[in-house]
Amino acid sequence: MENRLHDAGFDVIGIAATPSEAISIAASGRPALAIMDIRLADRTDGIQAGVELYATLGVRSIFASAHADPEPRKRAAAATPIGWLQKLYPADALINLIRQFLNE
Repeated sequence: MENRLHDAGFDVIGIAATPSEAISIAASGRPALAIMDIRLADRTDGIQAGVELYATLGVRSIFASAHADPEPRKRAAAATPIGWLQKLYPADALINLIRQFLNE
């Protein structure tokens, strides 16, 4: 996916396995957005990381999940999500969602 994002003209400033890594990368790199899996390493919560990114840095997230359960979407509302993608999503769906967000 990282290669597809680069090929589409986007810079990827980092890949994080944990919420603290995501916040650290975002704090130093100031990305336009984050792509956040709702389950991170050790089954930690990507939704909470997305909420923290938005609250502390104003960085909004595109959330990815393998499930269509409405509960995570409710919890993620505080992060003002850009959108949701259900895994396994095609790279084009992610690229189109990013472009749509950046062109708003």
